[in-house]
Amino acid sequence: MADPQSYRPTNIPEHPGVYRFYNKQDKVIYVGKAKNLKNRLSNYFQANLATKTHRMVHEAVRVDWTIVSTELEALALEFSWIKQYQPKYNVQFKDDKSYP
Repeated sequence: MADPQSYRPTNIPEHPGVYRFYNKQDKVIYVGKAKNLKNRLSNYFQANLATKTHRMVHEAVRVDWTIVSTELEALALEFSWIKQYQPKYNVQFKDDKSYP
């Protein structure tokens, strides 16, 4: 397990965006979106994380992000990346075909 401080970014922009956490095999393990990337990503490097979040942050070895113009664009990109990468720490979106 990696020490999250070893890959904590220092110059995170204060813009809306979508971010990805990667494991040591360079596989995306989590995708998230934020109105303010700096505020959101900083939360992952604090103490007292939920168990699942703690596990994910310690499994990750790096994080990157893409800046977007609007929250709607962030939502669309997050949805697209979750579908594309199927990260193990994200809840997968279900299409309504599976519901009666």
